[in-house]
Amino acid sequence: MQRKCDIAVIGGGAAGLMAAIQAAERGCDVVLLEKNSFCGKKINITGKGRCNITNTRPWDEFAPHVHPVAAFLRNAFYHFSNESIIALLNRIGLETVVERGERVYPKSMRARDVSQALTGYAEQVGVHIEFNCDVLHVRPQENGLRCTCAFPDSNLRTELLDARAVIVATGGLSYPSTGATGRGYEIARDFGHSLVDTFPSLTALMPERFDPDLIGIELKNVALQLYVDRDSVQYEEGELAFTEGGIEGALGFRVSRKAVAALRKKQRVELALDLKPGLSREQLENRITRELEALHCTRASLGPLKMKALLRTLMPERLITPFLAAHPNLNGQNLPDALKAWRWRIINHTGYERAVVTAGGVPQSELIAKTMRSRQNDRLYFAGEVIDLDGDTGGYNLQIAFSTGALAGASAAAQVLKEKPSA
Repeated sequence: MQRKCDIAVIGGGAAGLMAAIQAAERGCDVVLLEKNSFCGKKINITGKGRCNITNTRPWDEFAPHVHPVAAFLRNAFYHFSNESIIALLNRIGLETVVERGERVYPKSMRARDVSQALTGYAEQVGVHIEFNCDVLHVRPQENGLRCTCAFPDSNLRTELLDARAVIVATGGLSYPSTGATGRGYEIARDFGHSLVDTFPSLTALMPERFDPDLIGIELKNVALQLYVDRDSVQYEEGELAFTEGGIEGALGFRVSRKAVAALRKKQRVELALDLKPGLSREQLENRITRELEALHCTRASLGPLKMKALLRTLMPERLITPFLAAHPNLNGQNLPDALKAWRWRIINHTGYERAVVTAGGVPQSELIAKTMRSRQNDRLYFAGEVIDLDGDTGGYNLQIAFSTGALAGASAAAQVLKEKPSA
């Protein structure tokens, strides 16, 4: 069977749904090709199932959280900003709330409500969604592109879809359980694009000799400093979590991009955890002195039992045993140093199976930032994680997907509608 449409969108995640919506709202015949049996499978697991939709920070505060070059996103952000996605969701009946750190969530705190709302609205504005559809390849032809689609659930039935423009929004390699295969990279290569090497970002970092007693501990109001080849390259404050994968949580994720990149280059990577970032060294010394006085003890007479009693005043109970194991020569004199810089040598990281986002992909330089159009083919567009564009944890990555998807959809629609004869 062979069909035709104005615009084919490959991938029904955040970027693909938004691209399809924007194009359909402008009057285009849009077909969305989704590999899974429903759209937004990755949306449904974001924010621990709550979906951190976006972050309300204005561009000048948003941009520092975008990598590797935020300027590429500027046009897309202003075309469809964090305010735009909030307004759209509210307009179609999904209420949102803003939590700490300017993070936006659905009021229901159910990620599935976001994907279902966007899918329902896409269908409402006329997007035709083909589920369980695997796009094998895309080929140029006169006045458009041809997608070869396979339907594994239908005895490997294949169809040809001819479109005047194609938007690739297939995501990256993160969370392969959601259907991520890197197919978008293959399509990009077929059209002559180079690729920036991909690697997992926003992922867990595994220390050398990781103590399993740390697993399950979550820390608030701490700081993490990243060292590469013994040089300090990043400092972050916030929350941290220890899991089976190692060090993660908001702080671990924030430093993971540079840490993973350094590990890939065989560089030495270390982390220093400051358990008391709100106290200067002098203030911490004074605090320890006061706690020792309350224990009727001095630094010189600080034995194992009193040390544990002292540590109970300075950290969570569960952290004491692994903290002591990591500092076998701990005493009253070096305790402040240990509290301000608990150091780990990082030797590995969690792969794509649990990484939140994929760094790398289609180079920014090979796309037109004002439209998201490929410089290799004027009917091919890219949006979302498939591009070499990613953000920190905190709603930035979904906003990148929404913004680039919206701009790609609007740009492709403008191109197609310009070519159509007026009624």
